[in-house]
Amino acid sequence: MGALKAIVSLVLTLAVVWVALIAMMRVMESRFLYFPARALDATPSDYGLRSEELRLTASDGVRLHGWWIRAGGERVVLLFHGNAGNVSHRLDRAKLFTERLGVDLFLVDYRGYGLSEGRPSESGMYRDGLAIYDAAGERGFSPDRIILMGESLGCAVAVEVALARPCAAVALETPFLSVPALARKHYPFVPTFLVRSKFDAESKIGRLAVPKLILAAERDEIAPPSHARRLFELAAPPKELYVIPGAGHNDTYAVGGGPYLLAWRRFLAAID
Repeated sequence: MGALKAIVSLVLTLAVVWVALIAMMRVMESRFLYFPARALDATPSDYGLRSEELRLTASDGVRLHGWWIRAGGERVVLLFHGNAGNVSHRLDRAKLFTERLGVDLFLVDYRGYGLSEGRPSESGMYRDGLAIYDAAGERGFSPDRIILMGESLGCAVAVEVALARPCAAVALETPFLSVPALARKHYPFVPTFLVRSKFDAESKIGRLAVPKLILAAERDEIAPPSHARRLFELAAPPKELYVIPGAGHNDTYAVGGGPYLLAWRRFLAAID
């Protein structure tokens, strides 16, 4: 009888520990995954950029904020940014793209970032991506003039939107296979089956038929270049992989210089 009570007590203790672990993971996951900044550090005018403020509403009613950075209006890149900061931290890239590549840019913050309402989540960010795409269409950009670009975590958003909406092409910069795959590298002690957020580009990229440009940073300390190479292997043609020499996760276009722009020009020319 005593042995049975000991076993029952052990089972109950393990159950409590298990529930506590799951609860802790759910609380901590968002803190490890999302690093939003609310304050805008700059506006397009600070960079001499022509722009229109965007106020969008996602399908669940969450209101989003961003800018339409104007260039020639022939094509637009919808930039789905990474997990940190906000759109004001992408204005230097916007200046580079508008002035050197001649493309318009939609820079819109996900929920919980910048002036956008709500809190970030995987399903919510997919809704935000679709709202940004639909806003581009409402402003006169046909699918053959829309390029979806993901930046790190935003790569999964770009892939998701491309599967739901027609577009001209998809560009993925410093992508990773999925959040569980990334967790195995950075947090090997965490059981990956407890990771709820997936952002799984690995299982989806093979279904994209549009042209794809995959840009990896040679010295990426966050998303290993091997993840980008694997996504390239899984992707259907047409596709191109460009590894940016000497670049880290957050300085791709700054370090990439002329060859980086050349890769983009080649990609844009191929989808004309």
